[in-house]
Amino acid sequence: MKTSDFLRRYQEDSLIQLLAEYLRAPQSPIHLKGAVGSQDAVLAAALSLELAQKQLIRPHLFILEDKESAAYFQNDLQSLLGEGRVLLLPASYRRPYQFEEVENANVLLRAEVLNALNQLHARRQQSLWVVTYPEALAEKVINKKSLRDNTLLIRQGEKLDLDFVVEVLNSYDFEKTDFVYEAGQFAVRGGILDIFSFSNDLPYRLEFFGNEIESIRAFHPDTQLSVEELNFISLIPNVHTQLLQEVRESFLEFIPENTLIWAKDLHHTLEFTEQYFEKVQAQYTEIYTQSGQAPVLSKPDILFVSRAMMESQLQKFKVIEFGRRFYFKTLARLNLSAAPQPVFRKNFEQLAENLRQNQSQGWTTLLISDSFKQIDRLQSIFEEIAPDLHLDSLPIALREGFIDPQLQVACYTDHQIFERYHRYKAPERYNKTKAITLKELKSLKPGDFVTHIDYGVGRFAGLEKIEVNGKMQEAIRLVYRDDDLLYINIHSLHKITKYSGPDGAIPSISKLGSGEWEAKKKRVKRKVQDIAEDLIELYAKRKSAPGFAFNRDSYLQVELESSFIYEDTPDQAKATAEVKEDMEQAHPMDRLICGDVGFGKTEVAIRAAFKAVCDSKQVAVLVPTTILAMQHYRTFKERLADFPCRVEYINRFRSATQIRQILKKLADGEIDILIGTHRLVGKDVKFKDLGLLVIDEEQKFGVKTKEKLKELRFNVDVLTLTATPIPRTLHFSLMGARDLSVIATPPPNRQPVTTELHTFGEEIIRDAISHELRRGGQVFFVHNRIGDIESIANIILRLVPEARIGVAHGQMEGAKLEKAMMKFIEGEYDVLISTNIIESGLDIPNANTIIINAAHAFGLSDLHQMRGRVGRSNRKAFCYLLAPPSTLLTPDSRKRLSALEEFSELGDGFKVAMRDLDIRGAGNLLGAEQSGYINDLGFETYHKILDDAIRELKETKFKDLFQKELEIPSLKNECNIETDLEILIPEEYVKNITERLSLYTQLDNITESAELDKFAYDLLDRFGPLPSPVQDLIETVKLRWLAEQMGFEKLSLKSETLKGYFTSRDPSYFNSGKFGKILDYLQKNPTKPV
Repeated sequence: MKTSDFLRRYQEDSLIQLLAEYLRAPQSPIHLKGAVGSQDAVLAAALSLELAQKQLIRPHLFILEDKESAAYFQNDLQSLLGEGRVLLLPASYRRPYQFEEVENANVLLRAEVLNALNQLHARRQQSLWVVTYPEALAEKVINKKSLRDNTLLIRQGEKLDLDFVVEVLNSYDFEKTDFVYEAGQFAVRGGILDIFSFSNDLPYRLEFFGNEIESIRAFHPDTQLSVEELNFISLIPNVHTQLLQEVRESFLEFIPENTLIWAKDLHHTLEFTEQYFEKVQAQYTEIYTQSGQAPVLSKPDILFVSRAMMESQLQKFKVIEFGRRFYFKTLARLNLSAAPQPVFRKNFEQLAENLRQNQSQGWTTLLISDSFKQIDRLQSIFEEIAPDLHLDSLPIALREGFIDPQLQVACYTDHQIFERYHRYKAPERYNKTKAITLKELKSLKPGDFVTHIDYGVGRFAGLEKIEVNGKMQEAIRLVYRDDDLLYINIHSLHKITKYSGPDGAIPSISKLGSGEWEAKKKRVKRKVQDIAEDLIELYAKRKSAPGFAFNRDSYLQVELESSFIYEDTPDQAKATAEVKEDMEQAHPMDRLICGDVGFGKTEVAIRAAFKAVCDSKQVAVLVPTTILAMQHYRTFKERLADFPCRVEYINRFRSATQIRQILKKLADGEIDILIGTHRLVGKDVKFKDLGLLVIDEEQKFGVKTKEKLKELRFNVDVLTLTATPIPRTLHFSLMGARDLSVIATPPPNRQPVTTELHTFGEEIIRDAISHELRRGGQVFFVHNRIGDIESIANIILRLVPEARIGVAHGQMEGAKLEKAMMKFIEGEYDVLISTNIIESGLDIPNANTIIINAAHAFGLSDLHQMRGRVGRSNRKAFCYLLAPPSTLLTPDSRKRLSALEEFSELGDGFKVAMRDLDIRGAGNLLGAEQSGYINDLGFETYHKILDDAIRELKETKFKDLFQKELEIPSLKNECNIETDLEILIPEEYVKNITERLSLYTQLDNITESAELDKFAYDLLDRFGPLPSPVQDLIETVKLRWLAEQMGFEKLSLKSETLKGYFTSRDPSYFNSGKFGKILDYLQKNPTKPV
């Protein structure tokens, strides 16, 4: 069923008609009682559409009980009314008067709401829907007049001077930059003006033709490319900081008088406002007492709303109360007889019986899910157990299902049927993108070390214009040992990469013409080839070894996967499919799954384990730590509780008697899945029929364990999990050496962890812990010195006396450590003070603050792993790094900590530690000694050598194994072009040198015509019409491709003469049909261009 048909059914119902009628009456409140689940949002959406239809257009304000309820309600309304039409008004502060703790993303969301209300008359849109909650409503906003006076409205086609707009932006305190990537920035490039306003989630691009605005487009900060044409825009300053001098008013004063207010619980809203205002006054008094002064502009009544003010303002509006208790007295009451969606506890027979009853009574049952995959799963289950049922679906996401007897409709959500956790999508303004910064991380700056594949390690000395036959071109200038200079043609940029070695390592500069670089490459290639050969040999053996071919998915497998409480990410679904496909092959699986901390690797392992158990095979799960064994045991046990699957674990916490009993059951086939540490590879561990071995973080096991693993994994399917990011470039290199799956996308709605760097201080510790405890969460405090861990516990107890504190470290007795960890996992401790034993795998969604003491003493990947312990739910998470003042830190430590603080986003192989972890990743896959070679050559050059080595092995020794792959035509010859055309990107067209170099690199890496057209189109979009030198530059790329196809290795286009050179001595080319065709063409067309 279409959403519009579903809502029309409600619109035509007598209830909505009666509500619309009540709204025509004078200012009388309305009570709507008995709405269940997401029915309140359905009624609100239907009513607002009905009012719009009757030309009764008005804004709607929904006041929910708290932030989470507001976010769920907003999601429901957006699902029903359409993406982007419903705005959220959040609170600006994490805590009032902690002005440095302003949530910038929330400030921008508030500005977006104010601007949308301000522009209602200009937009002439049907309506506006705003969802909020008491904490946000208690905060005052800039008054309407001030905002209107400080708004610049710009329309397409109007006459406007570019300099005037720049002047306005300067007065609004916007910052001029080369490229805009966060709110409050603008950039000018000829007749193009880019602006990131505070009132929109994407920046704008204005294109001027003289003094006329020819076009207005929204563009994406990551790609800098346009995404949408606009008719008009409005520019406003940062209302949170810029207009502080202006008089503020409550949000209820700001909204239009005809706004319809929907309130869930006004008693709660007013009580909260009263308590909040009292708390704010107390904080203000405390600040004043401590400092002897407090800024006038921060007086409570200037920034916040009192209860009395809110009560009097509510009287002016038409209000619909739709909760369980009512604040206003009224005669306009409407009672609903709805019921919640029944609980079936994943019993599909019971669900089918319920659906049959609905069907027999002539009711409509709607299965609600925004995932077609989930709807298909449900349909396939019912086809098997109840083929007589006729089911309809509604392709949207709603918070909770409901039964409406009046309309004879039953709405059942998929996540409630499968008991999955439904996450709301957090509305977020586009907060500062890391894309530009990350690009700069990889981009070249003068002085940077670079590696040229043919000449070795040198220093980048910028772009330099050189003259060829009177025409200007740009070349890359490199400096080598003894100040020797090398100029590189922009068509050979693909041969240059930024040197990536360990942090702070200074490479040895190569000497041009000495032959040492070639010798070094050959030496490394021999070593790499040996390692690659071993890997491919192992891979080939496994591919030809007999293994167990598991059956295709059973009905139980489908049910298990459907019952996953979160939505699969695309990467997770792909990894699951790849693993199952491997298991169904007749040879043993050897697959490595790489994924950032908390991205869902364990779920993939559970599905694989269950698939094995369904075919009566046993599963061994090997983990590096005792705590992780316990955690995995709980996760596996919980996920498989509803299925016939027996799970056990062994580690040092288990007594000898317990282990003996478990091992006997294992040998007798009474245990399906056994989880354990290295104890699992002991001689006394005998499986009756082992079918799958899951290894978590293999690189953390010792040499002895790894040797025993080799014996255990023979003829058995193996699935290895790692959180150490494996560089993307390495995936392709190892395509013939190991099967890899990458989970690079974070679960939906997992927010980045806010990371702050502080010196050790009691106030920051007290604040961080108290804030987390106030919202019902838990805190990790990492202190890596066992000697004084108890004194740290005493300090925290003194600072936060109400906190229940536990201590855990590796030297505690097994039973004590297990007890401490279990108490924290089960919520009996609020704060766990521990050493870095929490680094691996601990998963506690309620712990959303981590404080790492002496953070400078940890490596970057350790810090990243520890930070990954928090933020595993849809709550905002915080990581506080405590370290000595930066002046006392080594440059490396300072760089490491600031990198972690700056880059808090999720996934993509943890970009922050790009170099550190790339090297570690290569070491883990290829052996630790490889790190030394990477240091010598740089990471990218090492890759190219590895690629060459593997390609050669595939073409020679392992030709039979990779026959299919080799049938695909290989890349053509490389061709160099020498020309006297003016081929360059002029400085006046693209001023920024980093961007110019980035564009040259991009162009040099393009291999297809469609990509080249897009490159030209993107330049036009970003910088305006292409100058002649840029057009010629693009044409020379096409010429180079043609030359490569024809087998030329060098082209010379000078003095309007084109010469092609064959430098290859291979006679097979000159005897080929291709060369014959070239000669034939040239003879027939002596004057035509090629």
